[in-house]
Amino acid sequence: MADLKNFGKTVAEQFRGLNGRDPGQWPIVPRMLCAVLTTVAVIVLGWFLYLDGQRTELEQGEQEEQKLKDQYKIKVQQAINLEALRKQKQQVGEYVATLEKQLPSKAEMDALLSDINQSGLGRGLQFELFKPGQVVVKDYYAELPIDIKVTGGYHDVGAFTSDIANLPRIVTLNNLNLVTGKDGVLTLEAVAKTFRYLDREEVAAQRKAAEKDKSKGAKK
Repeated sequence: MADLKNFGKTVAEQFRGLNGRDPGQWPIVPRMLCAVLTTVAVIVLGWFLYLDGQRTELEQGEQEEQKLKDQYKIKVQQAINLEALRKQKQQVGEYVATLEKQLPSKAEMDALLSDINQSGLGRGLQFELFKPGQVVVKDYYAELPIDIKVTGGYHDVGAFTSDIANLPRIVTLNNLNLVTGKDGVLTLEAVAKTFRYLDREEVAAQRKAAEKDKSKGAKK
């Protein structure tokens, strides 16, 4: 017991009067204790720094994992609906093809104008005005407005508008104005619009004009 006390006293004496500026001159016990504490501090500090980097990588990995899971869910949903989407695309394509067949070509426009005229004459109407206007060229089709003014009986005018709607080609009646005369005769004023395909030359001209406008906009 006395030896233990003497050892404790000896150790305690080694910590007295230590020069903090010159640890190399310390007795063996303080030097060893300082070395151990320094080593432990370096290990702990390095461990926490390592864990901090690992934590950041872990968070980034979790975010990337969630992103990939979301993308996977979207792709799975798309795969499930792929066949239905293909059928819808086919149906839309068939519908568009059907509509395209109702658009006359440039060469067929005269025949269509004649059909509109004959629809009115066939109902006993009198054309006071039948004037095709300026062709309006769109991206993939051309629009031809026709100012018309017809007179006739109530049922004949109604049958004429029905005949226009049932033409094999697309024709719409716009800006309708119906006036009843004193003798009961109706006067219908309207703008009939029909549409046609653009031929290859017209499509090429449209694309060229669009590219030209685009280049002008880019220069500005």
